[in-house]
Amino acid sequence: METEVIKTEEKSNSEEVKQDSIQQSDPGGDGNKEKNSNIEENHSSTNSDSTKLGDQDPVETVDFKIVYNKQKYDVTFPTNDTIAKLKAHIQTLTGVPSAMQKIMYKGLAKDESTLKELKVTKGAKIMVVGSTLNDVLSVSKPSPKELQETSKSAAVTKEPLSQQKEHKRVLDKYGKPDDVPVGIRNLKEPLPHTPISGMYNKSGGKVRLTFKLEVDQLWLGTKERTEKIPMNSIKAVVSEPIKDHEEYHMLGIQLGPTEASRYWIYWVPAQYVDAIKDTILGKWQYF
Repeated sequence: METEVIKTEEKSNSEEVKQDSIQQSDPGGDGNKEKNSNIEENHSSTNSDSTKLGDQDPVETVDFKIVYNKQKYDVTFPTNDTIAKLKAHIQTLTGVPSAMQKIMYKGLAKDESTLKELKVTKGAKIMVVGSTLNDVLSVSKPSPKELQETSKSAAVTKEPLSQQKEHKRVLDKYGKPDDVPVGIRNLKEPLPHTPISGMYNKSGGKVRLTFKLEVDQLWLGTKERTEKIPMNSIKAVVSEPIKDHEEYHMLGIQLGPTEASRYWIYWVPAQYVDAIKDTILGKWQYF
C-alpha cells in the first residue's frame, strides 16, 4: 500500500513539472500574445505615418534658364509661384532690383502670372531686362545747355503735341501714310509678331520698329539704315493721340537725358502704344 501511494505522488509531481515546462516553452502563452499585440500596434502605427506622408503632394517644379546680360543661370522653381516671386529670386542672382526687372517670355510677363499659366517648360529660356543700381547711378548728368533746353521746352504752352508748330508742320506736310496698319482707339493689344511699319519720322522717312527681346534691343529701321538701340539705354517713351485721328499716336523715344534727344515717330497705331512702352521700359522708368 505505501509503495503505491509513493508512486502515485511521484507521478503527480512529474506531471506538474511537465506542465510547468510546457507552459514556459508554449509560444501561444499570454506573454507572447501581449508581445505580438505590441508588434502589431507598432506596425499599424508605422503604416499610418507612411500613409500621411504619402498624402502630401510633392511641389511641382520646372527647370529653366535665366538669361541676363549674356549670362545664363540654371533655375529650378515651383510652377505655381508667380513672376513677382521669381523676380525676387533673380535679384539674388543678378543684383537687379525686382522693381527694375522686365521678364520676357513670349512677350512681357506680368507679375501676377504663374509659371504654369505662362506654360514655362523644361529647358525654356527666360530673358531678364533691367539695370542694377550702380548702372542707374552711373548715368551721365545733363549738361547746363541741355538743362536750359529742357527749361525752355517746359515753358512752352501745354497745347496738344500734334498741334505744336514743329509737329503740326510734319503732319500737314506728309499726311497719313497709305500703308500704316489700322489703328484702334481705346484698345490695348500685345506687340504683333512682325515689325510695326508704315510710320514716318520728322523728315518723312519711313520707320519700322522691331523688338529683339532675346538681345534686349529695339531695332529702329529706316530706308538708309537700322539703329540697334539697347532698351536699357532708352530714358523715356512718351506719346499722345493725333488730333482728329485718335486711333493713332505720335510717339517720342528719348535716347538721351533731355527731351531734346527724343526721336519722334508719327502714326503709331494706338492699340500698340502701351505694349511698346511696357516692353521698352517695363513698370519702372528713370529720366
